[in-house]
Amino acid sequence: MIETLISSKTRIKLLLKFFLNSNTTAYLRSLESEFGESTNGIRLELNRFEKAGMLTSSSEGNKKVFRANRDHPLFDEIHNIMLKHIGLDKVVENVVERLGNVLQVYLAGSFSRGVDSQVIDLIIIGDIDIGYLVSLIQKVEKRIHRKVRYLIYEPSEFSQIDWNSFHPKPLLLWSHNDIAIDVAKREKTKS
Repeated sequence: MIETLISSKTRIKLLLKFFLNSNTTAYLRSLESEFGESTNGIRLELNRFEKAGMLTSSSEGNKKVFRANRDHPLFDEIHNIMLKHIGLDKVVENVVERLGNVLQVYLAGSFSRGVDSQVIDLIIIGDIDIGYLVSLIQKVEKRIHRKVRYLIYEPSEFSQIDWNSFHPKPLLLWSHNDIAIDVAKREKTKS
């Protein structure tokens, strides 16, 4: 659907890359190999985003590294549009909120790196009725036209999760009592 609003496939890939997980960084050559596109088209789009203030850049050695500008006035809106584009809003709305005993949900896998995929990887912390979860996920998969893969951890197992084994670190997507909003605000002030 977003393709009807934004005609540039490169621009959509860059929005997903930088605005799904605002901690994502990338440089031109890495994006060239990841996207399988020429550096000229990618450079043009990166420069447009940087000129508009949506991306910031810094030098690391001889590389110009880009990241999303979390202070941009449209950052939150673009982030939410990207979540809706891949269907994560439906996953939260139709799965997580209906399960009831979920404490936190993390986005892992390709999407946590800002790479589009047909599979959404989730880590769910809570006391979950797996049978009910499976039935909800089957319904959501039909609506979003993507597969949902998940790991479930009991609350008592939370402290034992080796977050360093995930690359990049999973992105907190949802938290009971809006803790996710507080975490996002704290991360914003750290930068």
